[in-house]
Amino acid sequence: MLLCPLALTLALVAVSSTVSDVKDVCVGSPGVPGIPGSHGLPGRDGRDGVKGDPGPPGPMGPPGGMPGLPGRDGLTGAPGVAGERGEKGEPGARGPPGLPAYLDEELQTTLQDLRHQILRSVGVLTLQGTVLAVGEKIFSTNGQAVNFDAIRESCARAGGHIAVPRSPEENEAIASIVKKHNTYAYLGLAEGPTPGDFRYLNGAPVNYSNWYPGEPRGRGKEKCVEMYTDGQWNDKNCLQYRLAICEF
Repeated sequence: MLLCPLALTLALVAVSSTVSDVKDVCVGSPGVPGIPGSHGLPGRDGRDGVKGDPGPPGPMGPPGGMPGLPGRDGLTGAPGVAGERGEKGEPGARGPPGLPAYLDEELQTTLQDLRHQILRSVGVLTLQGTVLAVGEKIFSTNGQAVNFDAIRESCARAGGHIAVPRSPEENEAIASIVKKHNTYAYLGLAEGPTPGDFRYLNGAPVNYSNWYPGEPRGRGKEKCVEMYTDGQWNDKNCLQYRLAICEF
């Protein structure tokens, strides 16, 4: 049987006069709270809210990491306007004297090769005929026969001189051209004031000759020299038509 405080019992008796079915009720003092129960399962996510306005930009961050590889070169721009010519500077100190050109073997070889190339081109392009190279000389003819003065002029225009041999090899080369064209040729020789004294056209004495036996015998009347087809020489007047052969 429950034991209840007196005041509560009296209240329940008063009520019982109006209620036919009365049960014993006892109101006790609050007890010690119990242990909290475990959390329930998490609920479902709610719907996304309305997107808010963007905030103000933040401060610039620190520089990034390593720089990237350089890009490809762009197209070359148009050349700029040439600048004004600067003032001439003071001359530098004079260097030591170099080796004389005639002693520089490499330079001489190069010059000789260039000379051959240039003179060969001159002979071929100007005379358009037979060309022979002997040592440092080149002999060329256009196959025409004219007098001595005309030959001298045409060779000068081509940048050369009337051919004249200064060695047996050069004489043989000129003779081969004469024989090929089957006509005589004037040589670059002329008689001086003394009869029988023939010299080169620059006045230098002759260091090689190949006279036909008994020649020269013009005695001052035959001032020029012609070459036969066998390579031998003969003094002759300068008005005959002879094969034009130039040397370079």
